[in-house]
Amino acid sequence: MKILVINCGSSTIKYQLYSGDLKQVLAKGIAARLGEDESYLSQRTAGADYRRAQPIPTHRAAMELIVEALLDPEHGVLEEIAEVGAVGHRAVHGADVFISSTLITDEVIHKMEECVPLAPIHNPANLLGIHAARRLFPDVPHVAVFDTSFHQTMPPKAFLYALPYEYYEQHKIRKYGFHGTSCRYVSRRAAGMLGQPLGALKMVICHLGNGVTIAAVDGGKSIDTSIGFATFSGVMMGTRTGDIDPGLAFYLHRELGLSFEEIEHLYYFKSGLLGVSGVSNDMRVIVERAGQGHRFCQLALDMFTYRLRSYIGSYAAALEGLDAIVFTAGIGENSPMVRSMACQGLEFLGVEVDPALNDAAIGRDMVISTGRARVKVLVVPTDEEQMIAMDTLSVAQAGGHLVNA
Repeated sequence: MKILVINCGSSTIKYQLYSGDLKQVLAKGIAARLGEDESYLSQRTAGADYRRAQPIPTHRAAMELIVEALLDPEHGVLEEIAEVGAVGHRAVHGADVFISSTLITDEVIHKMEECVPLAPIHNPANLLGIHAARRLFPDVPHVAVFDTSFHQTMPPKAFLYALPYEYYEQHKIRKYGFHGTSCRYVSRRAAGMLGQPLGALKMVICHLGNGVTIAAVDGGKSIDTSIGFATFSGVMMGTRTGDIDPGLAFYLHRELGLSFEEIEHLYYFKSGLLGVSGVSNDMRVIVERAGQGHRFCQLALDMFTYRLRSYIGSYAAALEGLDAIVFTAGIGENSPMVRSMACQGLEFLGVEVDPALNDAAIGRDMVISTGRARVKVLVVPTDEEQMIAMDTLSVAQAGGHLVNA
């Protein structure tokens, strides 16, 4: 049996095919720019790289093309489609309905559709991928792995907003958190690197990509996280605001005449690193231009790392102690500058980064703190697909019962 993992976005489908023991990635690829003129599929296997440029109008067409690529006699890795024994799907928002990974049924799909208003950008795309994959693989278990499920261990004092309680009871308005699959994988991997049981560690996980999540993890369980109900709170992101005074929306609407749709677009797509720098949402560009003296790129870098450092300190207090800070995702894994600036000023907590180790830690597992540091600082490349594959295998073997997240 082989496990196929699907990560479906609004205009892309990323996929990986794992061996039955999950020790090998047999193929990985992406169908990109769906519905655009320059759409393509790219696939990598141990034997060959394969790229095919052609119109891919829909997610269903993309899934059909992915299956063709996996079965291709020259470039593929499957002899027949029946070799795929289970399919795992990344699902962004499960509200407080899905507290762990689960077998996908018609009832589960219906409940996921009810969650669409909570994640209108992400959940519809996830559902398109699920529908397309179920048509192509109708006789195997499909498993949904929810980004939000990891954070369902937060206590009410952390996840509730100071609104009338009825808004939570009747409308499910609360903090949910995201990037939970990444945080779960990284926290387990960090414990292994430190040679300590996960249950004994207090960690702050810094998932830094175009989207940013900071999570306080106590004994492997999330007790607080930076992103709340929507997906723009917390630390500023590539194009998202991060924490912002709620009253600003009313001011923008009343005084500047922006509609709420325009304000939402501003918060999600024109702010963050891009908005402050006026140059790019890519941290690599921001760091490079800041080094060349670009004033607003430097300001964006300073704001990003200041807010990151503030969250680390806040969560150290929430955890009532700190054993490790873990950097992951695109920026966290590849930007020594961001890691160094984020840790500056945290020496009072016992944080001390070794500059040489920090510079050497580009996209690989490393402890980058000094030997005398009380708090370990680690770089751990995330692998959400591996985590999804593990959950998919567990649920399939358990006959569809929920797997403990």
